[in-house]
Amino acid sequence: MPKLKTHKGIAKRVKTTASGKIKRHKGFHSHILTKKSGKRKRQLRKATLIDKTYQKRYKKLLPYK
Repeated sequence: MPKLKTHKGIAKRVKTTASGKIKRHKGFHSHILTKKSGKRKRQLRKATLIDKTYQKRYKKLLPYK
C-alpha cells in the first residue's frame, strides 16, 4: 500500500492529544478586540477540542498523527 500524504494546512493548525482527540485554537481573536469583552477574549485564548462530527474527517487528513 502506498504512503499517505498529510494535509499540511490542517497539520499546522491542529495538534493531537495523547488519547487521540484533535485540539484546535479558536478564531475571532486577531483583530477588532475593542468591542469584545474581557471574558470573551480570555475564553478565545484557550484551545478547544474539535467537534466529534469532524473527528473522522480530520483523522483522514492526518494519517500519521
